[in-house]
Amino acid sequence: MTDALGAAYWRMWLAAGLSDMSDGIVKVALPLVAIGYTRSPVLIAGLAFAFTLPWLLFALPAGMLADRLDRRRAMLGANCVRGALMLMLVVAVAAGAKSIWALYFIAFCVGTAETLYDTSAQSIIPQLVPRDQLSRANARLYAAQMTANEFIGPPVAGLLVAGGAVVAFATPVGLWAVAVGALLRVRGSFRVPASGSAGMRAEMAEGLRFVWRNRVLRTFAMMVGVANFATNAVFAVFVLYAVGRTSAMGLSRPEYGVLLAVSPAGSVLGSLVAERVEALFGRARSIAVSSVGVALMTGIASVTANVFAVGAAFFAGGVGIVILNVIMVSLRQRITPDRLLGRVNSCYRLVAWGTMPLGTLLAGVLGSTIGLRWVFASMGLLALTTVTGLLVANDAAMDALEVPGESPLATGAGTPR
Repeated sequence: MTDALGAAYWRMWLAAGLSDMSDGIVKVALPLVAIGYTRSPVLIAGLAFAFTLPWLLFALPAGMLADRLDRRRAMLGANCVRGALMLMLVVAVAAGAKSIWALYFIAFCVGTAETLYDTSAQSIIPQLVPRDQLSRANARLYAAQMTANEFIGPPVAGLLVAGGAVVAFATPVGLWAVAVGALLRVRGSFRVPASGSAGMRAEMAEGLRFVWRNRVLRTFAMMVGVANFATNAVFAVFVLYAVGRTSAMGLSRPEYGVLLAVSPAGSVLGSLVAERVEALFGRARSIAVSSVGVALMTGIASVTANVFAVGAAFFAGGVGIVILNVIMVSLRQRITPDRLLGRVNSCYRLVAWGTMPLGTLLAGVLGSTIGLRWVFASMGLLALTTVTGLLVANDAAMDALEVPGESPLATGAGTPR
């Protein structure tokens, strides 16, 4: 509903979609180019580690900046930095440089800029739409992001890499440039009113306390952290399981890109039905079923290399990922004051996303020692354990957070729940 969400939202939505398409191409193109340099599970998984490590290192500073700066300008700056970095890589590859360490450097730097962009993008949503439209706005945004990042990006990356690394790395530069143009058309100031400068450490600590002292937010962060640990471990080495004549699945690079696109195809469906599923089944039950889907996606390759079975599990996991995100993120946005939202989002992601590089690191070690199928089996079981978090974050606990006067967040008391 364009009228309900507003033109500014849709321009930001377009910018987010283009930015995520660039991310999707880069994240798949880097390892596809890298397997031409090495077949080492440790080195290939290390690329995903380099890409996600910034969330562990810089999530908190990114949140502080998102609350101090104009959030739209922070997104503009992050995209300009990412485009410039990839342009440097294009020039290096065109000059004949073939170094996996250059890919590591770019992955880490682009991932660092991503922490500021994504934190600012998630924090700006309540400034663009009414709070009663947050579930719809987040669902539409996740549809664009998942479609672009994982549905379009991976197969496009596979085709681009087949045509040469220079083309594959140059394409995201153009997409980020168009995204910058879309953001420039979002008018207005998106700097939240300052509550007084208490210093960087104190400001970051305030966001951490807000998340930690709320039992539901804390539990959700840990659930997502475990799930991200497992899924990133799997996908850090999945390219070795899937691509090449000697691999278990025997896929070509373009076929691999198409397979990766199945999960975001499910995410598109999830974004369309998330509101209805939440209303029909309730939040806790929707989260439980979605978590099982994510565990299935993570562990399926341990029992079969059949492309259709793997694809079906990826589709189910994609549906679940978006439903989880819409419910959890919308709740967090509704109960968090605007002045704290950047820091709360970043603190949440420190736990929820900071586990990603640890998962990729473990995957490289396990894949080299006990085999890829054992990586998939153990991570699938680990992802399934997240369902136990609903013993704490149940419907009653979530509902209480949104009742004025009953939640500690409503009064700012901040006592643990």
